[in-house]
Amino acid sequence: MEFTVPLNFVIPPVATTLQAALQRKINQKTKPLGALGQLENLALQIGLCQNSLTPCLTKPSILIFAGDHGIVASGVSAYPQTVTAQMVANFLAGGAAISVFAKQHGLNLLVVDAGVNADLHPHAQLVNAKIAKGTRNFLTEAAMSQAQCLQAIQAGADLVAEQFALGCNCIGFGEMGIGNTSSAALLMHTLTGLPLAQCVGRGTGLDDVQLARKVSVLQQALEQNVGWVSDSVTQQTPTNVLATFGGFEIAMMVGAYLQAAQSGMIIMVDGFIASSALLVASTLYPNVLDYCVFSHVSNEQGHQALLAHFNAKPLLNLDLRLGEGSGIALAYPLLQSAVLFLNEMASFAEAGVDSE
Repeated sequence: MEFTVPLNFVIPPVATTLQAALQRKINQKTKPLGALGQLENLALQIGLCQNSLTPCLTKPSILIFAGDHGIVASGVSAYPQTVTAQMVANFLAGGAAISVFAKQHGLNLLVVDAGVNADLHPHAQLVNAKIAKGTRNFLTEAAMSQAQCLQAIQAGADLVAEQFALGCNCIGFGEMGIGNTSSAALLMHTLTGLPLAQCVGRGTGLDDVQLARKVSVLQQALEQNVGWVSDSVTQQTPTNVLATFGGFEIAMMVGAYLQAAQSGMIIMVDGFIASSALLVASTLYPNVLDYCVFSHVSNEQGHQALLAHFNAKPLLNLDLRLGEGSGIALAYPLLQSAVLFLNEMASFAEAGVDSE
């Protein structure tokens, strides 16, 4: 079965008209040239994205997209599917790592039910955008239909548009979904051409036997989906791959990335699953990467190679493999520091310090 999902985003490359002026402003601060290292590159990127010599970060937000995966029935995870709904409840109760870190750094946090296999109780921080109660098992059939794929992408875009309308100009996306590293691995393998074994990791903590089973199941899934896994370029479209192997939370993140870039927002990228969604989005619209700040490199197998594919330099390397947007929350203060030094640090002239 071939899927063709119509997308109508307009994502221009970031304007570079202020690049020289921004670089001069950075170089004239009271410091040796380049002394703030990667923070200087970050300040330049944020200034370019906002086309401003005095950029700012307003109402920063993290959206956590949650969804379940039919492939879990084939034994690819160390945890049962019920954990997805339980962790959503934990997010909303303030007990998860991302809940603590978001509160610490003043980040607005919303949890989106993209496709959790449970009926969730209403909550002020919960957005009900459920497509279905989990995807189908892609070992035997496509994870979602063409209509569901489009619906999820549009839902993610709409949620970001709402945040932008509320004044948010800096946003990041986390995820929760037992089994979603399997989806991410197949998206990565299929869209980058990297060997499957390099894309598959231990996820929630598989031992060697469980990991071998996971690789075997994913290889079988590739072979079973012969309707599009072939030499035909027309069949291997990003949205086709997404509909076949993705999750509702991943598809929503694709739409979220695209809308955020179209709106000119600063996009904070989390770990492996979030990066796999970005892979789909950037394969469709390469300019989306101009707006992305990569928060960290994950300890999950494959993430480093995926970052290399993006030619990305992550801000942190803390061996995280939690998801949830945890890396985003931890890296956000670096974005604040980049903006603050650019706007508030004295120049040599202002401080009366000799620059030569």
